[in-house]
Amino acid sequence: MSDPTGPEEATYARALDSVRAGGDLDAAAELLLAELTPDERLGLLDGDEPFWPGMLDMVGVGYNLEPIVAGAVPRLGIPGVRFADGPRGAVIGHSTAFPVPMARGATWDPDLEERVGEAIGAEIRAQGGNFFGGVCINLLRHPAWGRAQETYGEEPLLLGAMGVALARGAQRHVMACVKHFAANSMENARFTVDVQVDEATLHEVFLPHFRAVVQAGVASVMSSYNSVNGDWCGQNTTLLTDVLREEWGFEGFVMSDFIWGLRDPVASLPAGLDIEMPFAQQRAQTLAKALEAGDACWVDVDTACRRILRTQLGTAATILPSIAAGPEVVVSAEHRALAREVAARSMVLLRNEPVDGQPVLPLTASQLGRLAVVGRLADVAQTGDRGSSDVRTPSIVTPLAGLRAALPGVEIVTTDVDRLSDLDQEARAAAAAAVAAEADAAVIVVGYTFEHEGEYIGSFDPELARLYPPADDPSALDVLARVWDDGPQAVGGDRASLRLPPEDEALIRAVAEVNPRTVVVVVAGATVVMEDWRHDVAGVLIAWYAGMEGGAALADVLLGTRDPGGRLPFTVPVTEADLPRFDRDATTVTYDRWYGQRLLDRNGTAAAYPLGFGLGYTSFTVGDVVAVADRDHTALDVQAVERNTGPRAGGHVVQVYVTRPELGDRYLVGFQRVELDPGQSVRVELTIPLQRLASRRGPQQWEVRPGAYLLDVGSNAADPNAVTVQLDLP
Repeated sequence: MSDPTGPEEATYARALDSVRAGGDLDAAAELLLAELTPDERLGLLDGDEPFWPGMLDMVGVGYNLEPIVAGAVPRLGIPGVRFADGPRGAVIGHSTAFPVPMARGATWDPDLEERVGEAIGAEIRAQGGNFFGGVCINLLRHPAWGRAQETYGEEPLLLGAMGVALARGAQRHVMACVKHFAANSMENARFTVDVQVDEATLHEVFLPHFRAVVQAGVASVMSSYNSVNGDWCGQNTTLLTDVLREEWGFEGFVMSDFIWGLRDPVASLPAGLDIEMPFAQQRAQTLAKALEAGDACWVDVDTACRRILRTQLGTAATILPSIAAGPEVVVSAEHRALAREVAARSMVLLRNEPVDGQPVLPLTASQLGRLAVVGRLADVAQTGDRGSSDVRTPSIVTPLAGLRAALPGVEIVTTDVDRLSDLDQEARAAAAAAVAAEADAAVIVVGYTFEHEGEYIGSFDPELARLYPPADDPSALDVLARVWDDGPQAVGGDRASLRLPPEDEALIRAVAEVNPRTVVVVVAGATVVMEDWRHDVAGVLIAWYAGMEGGAALADVLLGTRDPGGRLPFTVPVTEADLPRFDRDATTVTYDRWYGQRLLDRNGTAAAYPLGFGLGYTSFTVGDVVAVADRDHTALDVQAVERNTGPRAGGHVVQVYVTRPELGDRYLVGFQRVELDPGQSVRVELTIPLQRLASRRGPQQWEVRPGAYLLDVGSNAADPNAVTVQLDLP
């Protein structure tokens, strides 16, 4: 935005200067509010673009091409909310594509995630945005969820820690928004499903991570499409006012999810929803009339306006003009290097069996004359879902390209994808096996694309179209429906299966039969059930949707330049039957506390790979564990000695799980990542607030029940070498 020149245009700038100089934030927001006309006040409460031009452009031209503006008042110099989506990068322009959040969750490294947030925030700011809508921390209740790749895992503590870090980094440059509030973990039915959840489960399982990010100072919260206990989240007074504002003390603003995020524009205002996004839609049609009729209240309008103005001023005042970045920061060499570092740190090595006396990984370049790189995704340029989180990055390093660049002296052999595209499953598997049979090692890259999982809209829905305002052109709705259904809408969504496509499994078996040094690289956003083939191969590596530098990072890990630093942020079961039932078309679903590792622990069922599991190229021990309650009985102090007992430097995650008396539930309450040189040891010290052990007894009522709590301190949720400490709490 250019410098204001007239006295009215300078109003916002003067208010901002006042806050930066130490003036009262509330007073500055109040002065701004007093300058607004009634129409301008209502204009703060929804998007600036008229609905029909914006909607037709979104469907026909593209989404997130530039910042989406809400509440700009040029007359006073108020910039408004200038929204850029996420979470794997700045979706506007052509930005750096980082690995998806599930991959970043696998790093268990909040410090690294904060650096990612700062990079994304800088790129948004450099491209005209002031708001990052990409702190996605919905809990992974079931890995079939289509947008699982956009969150960090299945445990509230990990979700909260990573969300806090991403928001803190981004807010050095822009406002940040945490989403989707709340209990949003289904895709196909997200516009219709009602989530039934009791008070204790809601607050102990599905809200702690949101509370952590809110209380760390995030600027905004986005409500979700679904309803909770019968009330749509975009107008749910219990969530948006009773919990978010009154119990947690949130002072920022709440915005709706896009287009279909509220059903009653008048009721949403006193419920606590401040901005309807992204267009002038339902509120633009109804609020003025409701105010005139007495069905809405100007007090509620002004309350929302104050929150919006206060948040804009407060965040802008903390952002130093001296750190403003120009266009050169976008896809800079520094951000590319960070994307590569994060991708390597995220990759999870699940299996690394010996071949001729040595683990199959890392591959030794000097011993490779010929390397086979096969599989459907070996040379596919992808960074994940192509919905609202899509980053239109200028280049992508594929696995094949990354390995070729890293091994200039090695013959890299593969199959001709174009020639094989018309062959049946058996023929493709046989062709890959023929290539692999003559190689010193084989790397198979298989898994998913945006066609298997991701954001889902579906075909044009006449029921949802009832939320659209009337159009001046009577044919506009028919045009929208036609353009909508002609587009690639019905891809992705919730997964129908947790297993690899049949052709991938056939190819794995065929290659493994002819080459003992076979490593399977799995591209996915969440759990893949591997029981039919994992024991047949020497190596299994989860590479995720690894961002624009993913292929280079994969080569780093396979060749041992970097340690595979990832640990699973979720559980991989032996069979889908070990997880809760998942109906992607459900209209009502009940959420309880039993899912993922928690469900397996309750049932005494072993995972194929438990939560927190991951191998590296070195080894670690955890010992000398001490756990005591502090003097004030507000926290547990847990200490352990972590030692690198292997031949090379590497990273390890110390994890603490608690089993509570009475309920008998077991879950993550502490973790810390450490990087150690060979032979190095360090004392890890964790402070675990007793709140993490507390039970919800009623509205704003918590209790740490007396009894024996068991703490397991180790390397994963099922570590046989974990140290168990019993704490008797009065």
